[in-house]
Amino acid sequence: MPHGLRDDAGSVTVEFAVVLPAVLLLLALVVGASSAAAQSIRLADAAAVTARQTARGDGGRAAAVLGQLAPGATVQSSEGEGLVCVVLRRPVDAGPLTGVVVLTSRSCAPALGG
Repeated sequence: MPHGLRDDAGSVTVEFAVVLPAVLLLLALVVGASSAAAQSIRLADAAAVTARQTARGDGGRAAAVLGQLAPGATVQSSEGEGLVCVVLRRPVDAGPLTGVVVLTSRSCAPALGG
């Protein structure tokens, strides 16, 4: 075999150039998923607080707390069978997942006097 065909000079650079974008994409997805998980927990907390305050008849305070815990979330509430249920939806705001994934959280609380 000619010497030129067995020369490995530069192969490490090429391998690095091929692997680096994949590693960066994986890192971005891990960071985005971690942030989405944290946002999901905050949304669940906000749903629980909003459901309790709405069940007590304190809707104004519930809106203020919701603005602090889950800004930009949409609220849908319903009452039935002695329960006040709240469903919150909010798009993820985290790296490559921004706007692609929508988080949803539901919580119910006993209605006042129920």
